[in-house]
Amino acid sequence: MASTLHAASPSTARHLLITSPLGTLILAGDGQALTGVWFEDHRYFPTDATLGERVEQGQDPVLDRAAEQLGAYLAGERADFDVPLNPAGTPKQKLVWQILRSIPAGEVTSYGAIAAQMGKPKAAQSVGQSVGHNPLSIIVPCHRVVGSDGAMTGYAGGLERKRFLLDLEGYDPALEPALF
Repeated sequence: MASTLHAASPSTARHLLITSPLGTLILAGDGQALTGVWFEDHRYFPTDATLGERVEQGQDPVLDRAAEQLGAYLAGERADFDVPLNPAGTPKQKLVWQILRSIPAGEVTSYGAIAAQMGKPKAAQSVGQSVGHNPLSIIVPCHRVVGSDGAMTGYAGGLERKRFLLDLEGYDPALEPALF
């Protein structure tokens, strides 16, 4: 079952650090759902209030489950995630992030295609801002969005990581039909 975006909860924020092939990942949660996944040098790093207290593995079941699933994904053993999600964002951002979750592993789409799917074909730049501020890197797969010409475009975790994730998923740009 795929994870879904949940409404905010009043639980206390907490975070867990995990080591990955992409460097240290910071996982944040609210006790009931995952609220963020960031790289330690992420362009849009969260505030201390968003992160909350640091916990160790074994102290938060949601963060432990997310860490386990991310480890399996980065080892090439799984393509999707079923941990509950609760990212902070506007209704428009949450819609964009939900659309991102529908992009299958190994495939890409463009900002313009997402805008068109939302019924706003001229809103590619606005979609790009929502994609760039996705607080759930990897799990909400913003790395699967490329320019309309198929070019590798910005990624808040860095283009090297974006290439790594797309390679891990088996994405081959030579096999991808024109996006626009």
